[in-house]
Amino acid sequence: MSRIGKMPIPVPSDVKVDIKGQIIVISNKNGKLERTILPELKVSMNDQKILVENRDNSKRTNAFRGMTRSLINNMVVGVDKGFKKTLIVEGVGYKVNVSGKKLNLNVGYSNPVEFPIPEGTQITVDGNNKIIIESIDKELLGLTSAKIRSIRKPEPYKGKGIRYEDEHIVRKVGKAGAA
Repeated sequence: MSRIGKMPIPVPSDVKVDIKGQIIVISNKNGKLERTILPELKVSMNDQKILVENRDNSKRTNAFRGMTRSLINNMVVGVDKGFKKTLIVEGVGYKVNVSGKKLNLNVGYSNPVEFPIPEGTQITVDGNNKIIIESIDKELLGLTSAKIRSIRKPEPYKGKGIRYEDEHIVRKVGKAGAA
C-alpha cells in the first residue's frame, strides 16, 4: 500500500477546491490549476482536507494513488505560495536579460539565444547572471528551467554554462601539460 497516497492533503482557508467527477480545479487569488484524475481513483474533500482513494485494489492503481496525491499537493502549495527556481549563468562575457516576453541569453554562441517565456511563468534577472523563475505550476516551472539550462549545459572543465543554484558541478582535471 502507498503510504504517501493515504495521507490527507491540508487545504488552506483561502484556497478553493472544486471536484467535478474526475476533474479537480484548485484556485486562489494567485491563479487556477486544473488536472484530470484517473478513473481508477476517487478524490473527495471533507473538513478542509483532500483524500485520494482507490476504487480497486490493484498494484497499478496503488502506484498512481501516491503520484496523484503528490500532484494535487503540488497544486495546492503552488496556488497558495508558488514555486521558485534560480539558475546561475557562469562564464566570461555571459549575460542574460529580459525584454518583453523573451529571455535573451548571450552564452558564448555567435548570436544571442532568444527564449520565449511561457504563459504561467515569470522570469526576472538579478544582475547579469542570475535567472529567477517563478510559477504556481511546479511541472511547468521544472520544464521551463530545464529548457533554459539545456541551452548551455555546464561543462566539467571550467564550469561554464547555465546551472541550478544548488547544483554542484564536479570538476575534471584538464590535460597535464608538458612541463
